[in-house]
Amino acid sequence: MMQAHFKIFYRQYKEKINKKLDFLIPNKSVYPGLIHEAMRYSLFAGGKRLRPVLCLAAYNIIKDDYDKALCVACSLECIHTYSLIHDDLPCMDDDDYRRGMPTCHKKFGEAIAVLAGDALLTAAFKAACDFEDISEIKQIIEELSDCAGSAGLVGGQVMDILSENKKIDISALEYIHEHKTGKLILSSVRLGAICAGAEKKELEAFSGYAKQLGLAFQISDDLLDVIGNAEEMGKNIGQDEKLNKATYPLLYGVDKTKKILDSTVDKACAYLDCFRDKGWFLKKLARFVAERNN
Repeated sequence: MMQAHFKIFYRQYKEKINKKLDFLIPNKSVYPGLIHEAMRYSLFAGGKRLRPVLCLAAYNIIKDDYDKALCVACSLECIHTYSLIHDDLPCMDDDDYRRGMPTCHKKFGEAIAVLAGDALLTAAFKAACDFEDISEIKQIIEELSDCAGSAGLVGGQVMDILSENKKIDISALEYIHEHKTGKLILSSVRLGAICAGAEKKELEAFSGYAKQLGLAFQISDDLLDVIGNAEEMGKNIGQDEKLNKATYPLLYGVDKTKKILDSTVDKACAYLDCFRDKGWFLKKLARFVAERNN
């Protein structure tokens, strides 16, 4: 029953987010049409909307009317999509496909892909400024800037690039995960709480949950990557020295990594105990992140 409720709530959040994104981002009929087509191509390519869902779910724990936070939730998805477009570029991860579709630069060319990412990042801040409580906008913009800049996902991406084909220790790996992936997840939860007017202790609980969730997300990603590469190469999991990026499974082995993942999810959920029954969706979402297969 709880699983059914979780899917219903998640679907409702996604529908609201997609409708708002459709309203916020111009379509290709708006001049210059090519850039808007490229932005929307990547934005509506079938993502899970995890980050905006986290924002709305956190808001929902404090207040009921999450429609007020939709503009901020959508700003998070714009930042996430911009980062994916740029990550896929030949000068970065050089990926031809994402979610089973040609990446933005394969579809529109490198120059338009770079500009589409830039435009989505800019659109994120414009969307956030639509939040109706003027007194909270400064904190919202500061949070978005922190998670998107050199102290957040850009800094994590830099260290990820510098670490390719090198042996790194767990502290370096944790830095990359915390900043490249974790900072945006952290801000997604925090922004939902901030928009809802959460008290200091509540915000601390949300932050603790989100930090553990961000780590769980990346550990799960590492497991999926290593298992996928091992199967593709016909190797035993944990013996894939050809991977050019350090991962938890390569540092700890698959079995221990799975135990670390379970422990991380438990820690995340424990932070929500102070919200009693209201924290059920975010707890279930943490399990969903750990158990996903893509």
